[in-house]
Amino acid sequence: LGIAGPVIGTVVASAGMTAAQMVYLRRQLGGSIEGRETLIMTVKVILSAILLVIATPLAWVLARGHGWWREPLAAVAALPLVLPPTVLGFYLLIALGPDSPLMVLLHPFGVKTLAFTFAGLVIGSVVYSLPFAVQPLREAFQAIGPRPFEAATTLGASPWDAFLNVALPLARRGYLTAAILVFAHTVGEFGVVLMIGGAIPGRTEVVSIRIWRLVEQLDFAEAHRLSSLL
Repeated sequence: LGIAGPVIGTVVASAGMTAAQMVYLRRQLGGSIEGRETLIMTVKVILSAILLVIATPLAWVLARGHGWWREPLAAVAALPLVLPPTVLGFYLLIALGPDSPLMVLLHPFGVKTLAFTFAGLVIGSVVYSLPFAVQPLREAFQAIGPRPFEAATTLGASPWDAFLNVALPLARRGYLTAAILVFAHTVGEFGVVLMIGGAIPGRTEVVSIRIWRLVEQLDFAEAHRLSSLL
């Protein structure tokens, strides 16, 4: 989506860290990720982009559809809000494990498992954060109303042209809200990413899990310092 890049860039810039803060975070998270600010910042940016792309057609269908299936679909999309994160993470761990039907289909392509990997971490976070992207976009699309699309149709615009040139610009506030919510929500993810990622230092250990480890070690000063950076 053309609007996704500027929106994500704005969110990332607004949450930017100083050089000293980034050095501290690298040291706390293992310091082994070259060419990236930190694992958590990478996950958040990737999630923001992926979720905006995935949530757009889903939110559009929920906002503009009229079938009986609309509300059941909305309920399914909202399930991560009500399911315990550890339960969701457990079943995602099974689905991404080497013996799951999904992974069996990917074995010929050399993909044995996505559990305890960066890719699995991203997939789990996408599922867990999906409602935070879908709901703002759905409300933004619903707020547009039918008249702008009717006017675009009378001017000869195709449905795709109307979506790109009418719906996306008018829904830009919804995209900004969705990007901010997803970006912020990823920081606090714990149960899902712990179950899927395993908290491997330098690979799948995110900031929230690192803070938990520091508290377990009774290192409250470091936990407070790391928390304050978020």
